[in-house]
Amino acid sequence: MSLIKSMGTIGGLTMVSRVFGFAREMMMSRIMGASGAADAFLVAFRLPNTFRRLFGEGAFSAGFVPLFSQRYHGPGGMEEARKFSEEVLAVFLPTLFLFTLVFELAMPLFVGAIASGFVDEPAKFELTVFLTRITMPYLLLISLVSLFSGVLNSLTKFAAAAFAPALLNVAMLIALIIVPTGGAASATALSMGVTAGGFLQLALMWNSARKAGVSLKWRKPVITPGVKQFFVVVIPATLGAGVYQISQLIDTFFATRLPEGSMSYINYSDRLNQLPLSVIGTALGTAILPQISRFISKGEPDEAAKVQGQAVELSMLLCLPAALALAVVAGPLVSALFQGGKFTAEDAMITGNTLAIIVSGLPAYVLVKVITPGFYARKDTKTPVKTAVIVLVANVVLNFLLIPPFGIYGLAIAISACSWLNAVMLYVILRHRGHFRIENWLWSRIARQIAAGLVMVVALYGLRVLLTDWFAGSVIERLAGVTALVGTGGVVYFAVAFAIGAMDRDGIMLLLRRKKAG
Repeated sequence: MSLIKSMGTIGGLTMVSRVFGFAREMMMSRIMGASGAADAFLVAFRLPNTFRRLFGEGAFSAGFVPLFSQRYHGPGGMEEARKFSEEVLAVFLPTLFLFTLVFELAMPLFVGAIASGFVDEPAKFELTVFLTRITMPYLLLISLVSLFSGVLNSLTKFAAAAFAPALLNVAMLIALIIVPTGGAASATALSMGVTAGGFLQLALMWNSARKAGVSLKWRKPVITPGVKQFFVVVIPATLGAGVYQISQLIDTFFATRLPEGSMSYINYSDRLNQLPLSVIGTALGTAILPQISRFISKGEPDEAAKVQGQAVELSMLLCLPAALALAVVAGPLVSALFQGGKFTAEDAMITGNTLAIIVSGLPAYVLVKVITPGFYARKDTKTPVKTAVIVLVANVVLNFLLIPPFGIYGLAIAISACSWLNAVMLYVILRHRGHFRIENWLWSRIARQIAAGLVMVVALYGLRVLLTDWFAGSVIERLAGVTALVGTGGVVYFAVAFAIGAMDRDGIMLLLRRKKAG
């Protein structure tokens, strides 16, 4: 499967999930507002999500996919790969269950450490503990989803894993529809929706793996050579992801000490920032890891570097305009999507300003997703750990320096700056080792993409001024204004990019001719 086709499958279905996610966030903002109950739920949702990213998606895929691919493409074929999966599952499941149980029992201590700003408000603190106990089983469920996703991604079957998050968003939407009163009642319903969504995702992935010919059976937990090899690779990746997730928890720690509603502002800003990150960065990172792993195992490092170069080119072509456009239209976009009900115009303004700062780091977020597979495919999960430790220290220092004078905006600046630090360090190391370097032709193309993006910014700013009255009008007028901005930005950027050679024109024309012939 080609890189563009793989990314199209993953990115397209991820977009479907994000549409449901935005529907959920739009309804949640109006029902919950930037309230104490909303902050409590967002902390309760963030904690299992943090450990999901720690044990599940990133670290697990980094260790599992290359090893599964190695067996699948080796002499043992599918049978050996299935046996390896069952051995990992037999050890992975009891570990997750024990971890979840410990946190359920010690939840007050854990929440008190992470959301210390809530401790002085007993009702808010107790609600956060209660909600987190409801959402924590999601960790176990979604980690199992990650295992099945790793199996399917290794077989280059990306559709089910890309669509699965939509089920979580649907479950949470249903919860809001059933309990639209706001406050603790809606927060409790949302928490139940999180766990229900985890069950739905697991059911989908289990069935998809079964249809792909991978029916995993339960085995007695044994530390086999394959499991040992898995842990040798995954533990450093987990530590690396752990450093990053600790950074996320540190951000939560600071956010809970800011004025009420700060968790909501960060959440809605991050939701918009995550759209291009997931559709572009995560899709590309997921698509290229099996390909790079295959070329490395076959002793073809030049082909692996070629895949990575194509991924960088494609990611910047799509990501740079997304970052620039989000920065320009942040205010109107947030107002159109989230303002209304209990979410006031002031809430929308603060969220928009926060978003405009955070998206300055979006290209770096995407580059990290594209560069990191270059380490993981070579079973090097230690280097990202070392860079992540440096980023963690920088994040803590920047938070202490920037939050006192700038409040939530200081937190956003620290998030963006640390993403760039991480991306630059990873690229410099990979280049120094001779595994991958951005060639002159690619630097030239990226420069042209930036030029096309700046032309788009001028057009967007002018149109935004012309449509000022729309953005102060009804929800329909605001949505129409945002639609006009998005459409204009896309047309201007890609027209200029095509004209000045910021994209592979020959490849695009060839693709169009093939479609016409077909």
